Amino acid sequence: MERKHDNFKLEQGNVVAAEFWHQLDDGRIQCDLCPRHCQLQDQQRGLCYVRARHQDQMVLTTYGLSSGYCIDPIEKKPLHHFLPGTPILSFGTAGCNLTCKFCQNWDISKSREMQTLSDSAPPEVIARAAQELGCRSVAFTYNDPIIFYEYARDVAKACHERSIKTVAVTAGYITDQARPEFFKWMDAANVDLKGFTEEFYQRLCGGHLQPILDTLVYLKKETSVWFEITTLLIPGENDSSAELEKLTQWIMDQLGPDVPLHFSAFHPDYKLRDRSGTPLETLMRAREIARQAGLHYVYTGNVHHRDGDTTFCPGCGEALIVRDWYNLVDYQLDHDFCRKCGSKVPGLFEARPGGWGARRVPVRLQDFSR
Repeated sequence: MERKHDNFKLEQGNVVAAEFWHQLDDGRIQCDLCPRHCQLQDQQRGLCYVRARHQDQMVLTTYGLSSGYCIDPIEKKPLHHFLPGTPILSFGTAGCNLTCKFCQNWDISKSREMQTLSDSAPPEVIARAAQELGCRSVAFTYNDPIIFYEYARDVAKACHERSIKTVAVTAGYITDQARPEFFKWMDAANVDLKGFTEEFYQRLCGGHLQPILDTLVYLKKETSVWFEITTLLIPGENDSSAELEKLTQWIMDQLGPDVPLHFSAFHPDYKLRDRSGTPLETLMRAREIARQAGLHYVYTGNVHHRDGDTTFCPGCGEALIVRDWYNLVDYQLDHDFCRKCGSKVPGLFEARPGGWGARRVPVRLQDFSR
């Protein structure tokens, strides 16, 4: 069930004109950013809670605001083929355009309280902070950056001026109209493919499957964005062998064997607290199904499983990057080539990996506002 459109109070300073909307004949305006197409009267918010109508235009109400900043290992996004071992400055805002009952960041993505946004920074400050903190990239994460597109775009522009990469952690729920402009500013992405049935998306996510599939095909065929896929496996919901066979075969057929796929363990949270967590055996079964389908890089997440976290060479089987949680314990790549057989591994790799490890360091950006 969709949430009703709430009224909002305009707070100048955090509100900017939004893109991707049009006026309807009945006087309402329609948001064209995501497939929900919220239709709003004056002072109403969309379901995402951060895009709203003010008079005769759409506005973003959380520009420059954040629920907090943190330096993470890039493997936590998760990205295993993009600057391994390096630190990434991560932040999110509030709200979401899906209503997933199993959300693992529900206190942020489902928040309707602006008090959640306890920190603030203009785009230039975020880019400067990332550079001075030694971060090679900035992640838009914790909630979906699609809904704060204008802020993410401006941060990405500022980052690129300083040679800082940008990463979108997203559900990929976006319209054909907005998709090219959003991903134009991203260097990498992790896309949640939450399940592989329309019924799952409607019942547990409040959305539809096809737009996510369209996003994945677009990324593969129309962009140079490096992307990886994550599927959170929920016992009894999206973990049947039949569904996993269909999901992995679709990836193989539409995206090819080299797109990394992460199967992550579900932990009871938000509105699915009555469910059990995902057994390691389920993740291992999913990984084997994906590898049997022909996928080269299949990982397990949210569990301690070194084999499932290791990058193997598809040419000779050598363990190329061995991970212990978020620590790199062995590295057998020369740039993006296997040192043993010379096979090329897709992604963005450097001569030496980073040494950030598993640290997670919260930061405040006031010191960089000069």
